[in-house]
Amino acid sequence: MYCQVIVDIVHENVAKPFTYQIPEGMQLAEGQRVAVPFGPREKEGVVVGLTEESEVDPERIRNVTRPLEDYAAIPPELMALAKEMANRAHCPLAETIRLMLPAQMRGGRVHIKIVRTAALSVSADEAADAIRVCRTGSKRAQLLKILQDGRSRTVRELSESVRDPGEALKKLENDGLIRLEERETLRTPVGVFTEIQDPGYELTECQQEALEEILPCLTGRGGRFLLHGVTGSGKTEVFMKAVHETLAAGKSAIILVPEIALTPQMVSWFRGRFGAVAAVIHSRLSAGERYDEWRRILRGEARVVIGARSAVFSPVRKLGLIVIDEEHESTYLNDRHPRYDTREVAGSRCQRENATLILASATPSILSFARARRGDYTLLEMPRRVHDRPLPEIEITDMRQELEKGNRSVLSSALRRALKECAEKGEQAILLMNRRGYNSFISCRSCGYVVKCPNCDISMTYHIGGEDGILRCHYCGEAMNPPVLCPECGSHYIRYFGAGTQKVEDEVRKMLPGIPTVRMDYDTTGGKDGHGRILEEFRSGRARILIGTQMIAKGLDFPQVTLVGIVAADLALNLPDYRSRERAFQLFTQVAGRAGRGQHPGKVFLQTYKPEDPVIGFAARQDYRAFFESEFRRRRNSLYPPFTVLGRLLVESRDEEAAERTAGELEERADALLELHPEWKKKVLTVNRDTPSVKYLKGKSRKHIVIKALIGTETDAFFGAMTEMAAEWPATGSEVWFEINPTSMM
Repeated sequence: MYCQVIVDIVHENVAKPFTYQIPEGMQLAEGQRVAVPFGPREKEGVVVGLTEESEVDPERIRNVTRPLEDYAAIPPELMALAKEMANRAHCPLAETIRLMLPAQMRGGRVHIKIVRTAALSVSADEAADAIRVCRTGSKRAQLLKILQDGRSRTVRELSESVRDPGEALKKLENDGLIRLEERETLRTPVGVFTEIQDPGYELTECQQEALEEILPCLTGRGGRFLLHGVTGSGKTEVFMKAVHETLAAGKSAIILVPEIALTPQMVSWFRGRFGAVAAVIHSRLSAGERYDEWRRILRGEARVVIGARSAVFSPVRKLGLIVIDEEHESTYLNDRHPRYDTREVAGSRCQRENATLILASATPSILSFARARRGDYTLLEMPRRVHDRPLPEIEITDMRQELEKGNRSVLSSALRRALKECAEKGEQAILLMNRRGYNSFISCRSCGYVVKCPNCDISMTYHIGGEDGILRCHYCGEAMNPPVLCPECGSHYIRYFGAGTQKVEDEVRKMLPGIPTVRMDYDTTGGKDGHGRILEEFRSGRARILIGTQMIAKGLDFPQVTLVGIVAADLALNLPDYRSRERAFQLFTQVAGRAGRGQHPGKVFLQTYKPEDPVIGFAARQDYRAFFESEFRRRRNSLYPPFTVLGRLLVESRDEEAAERTAGELEERADALLELHPEWKKKVLTVNRDTPSVKYLKGKSRKHIVIKALIGTETDAFFGAMTEMAAEWPATGSEVWFEINPTSMM
């Protein structure tokens, strides 16, 4: 027998299966990981095919060294998905196969955890006789008393009651009273959130109608749904009921959330409802926890998986349902190679495995809602909140008028009054400031110089901490002390401008001393349970005010929150990206929806220097339909997605001239390809070479060629050629990527 093996090397020169002979007595299956000789070294690989014959000269075929596990790590459905993704991304299969496995499996960086256990090997009566013989209070007597109930315990557990039990255990084993064994144990993630038990909740009329549309598909051949419900309408309960029915049908479910911040709360809900069959997969788990959760899923012990983007590749058995919560979020797009859209991957997987796909959001992406209107998804709408609670009232605050009144604070006078009233009532508040740090930038008022990162074309942000604080780049992490004199003109007129979450926190604490606040941003959520600790502090009521960036804006459900402040709405509106209006509307609507989810109505203060902007008006009315129609018309008139496809050849190099030269060569090759293929050229509207908004990033000069094209098979073929051209670009000092509808044009 022979097997075809994809060796774990991502390079175009070895992007094909290699034939190996299976030694006599060795059993292998497709999807199984193996060690094979490759050149002078041993390499890991995955079996992608088995044959009885080979066209390769038998004398040239080498033997498989050994299997790395005694099971197939990649089920057939995921192997087919890996092949499809490799074709789409025009990348080696080895690269997409890596997505299907815990990263730490490669190179043997994670292993099964083995613990030593002790248990009685005699009856309880015989143990009691032995205890009477032992010296009173001896370690042997203590250990026998603990084990007398017949339960097996780990040596670590026993050491909590009996200090250094090793020698005593060995003597008990030699006397035949106990048996010591080594046993595999699973590392199960333990979150800081309390598991929330099933309250036996009755569905509202809207929820029941949505669920009844979904249920027939769960036992049939699947379906595709866009669940569009206002914030607080109970979308989570609908798909929890759908998961319950999926499990009842003997199938499994995957629930995807856009950020790790949302995972602890979602896990607490699902574990409370479904118990041990719920597993969690995300990047903040330890290597061992992620590996063991993955093994529980592969073995069928976990049938509900909750996690961020990568959980879409979980090896669940009999997939019946995938839910993508907050489907509008850009985090579902993977910018690193191989680039993929989680929504597309989930759709492909559901189609292949006859499973149901549910996209859920209060503010669906323009693309998804357009597809639902076209009939690609069944649109399910939930226009009312649970128990007909009102949506929060949104008050627009014109910060220009605040300046005229002499208010230099980041908080308007109305928001300050509301925060004090909220604190007096014992209720909770959320303040959104979508920029971390204390001040946005430092500038010289004499010459206009702005302190920028030496590695990136980005102003450095001032963070308080230490004696004088520190300047930090949010792109590469570069840090430096703030200057006393202007580096450009030497003046003393160095001033701090703008605000971030730290400054908002500082002002709130000065205004409301004694009211506990917590801050949630990239600087405070480090560590394994960083998000969970902060959210549990707020959920429990120990903290009364939550200040944070966009990670607090969606998915969170805290019934005591009655007040939300959007501190600087203009930050989201003024980004140089065609999607900035969409993302701003989504951000404002989502964070506003955190208010008034309990018994008390909610109030939102939206602070802006541009209250006349239509997006501000749509958000204040929380009118998604009106916003969609406006944005849909704008994109149609300007020929932006979903009416076209954007492609971008991105070039980065430490040598600015090399980046410019490479960009020029790429543009020439793209133009030459279009001349060779007139049918492609008809679909391409523009090919523009330019410098991105961020000219330098992490010490590299950046250039890009932006391509706008009409949708069609010809465009797919052209973009495929662009992807291959980028992947095969020679190593001449420049790195090249090709992106389709990139998450950011900056």
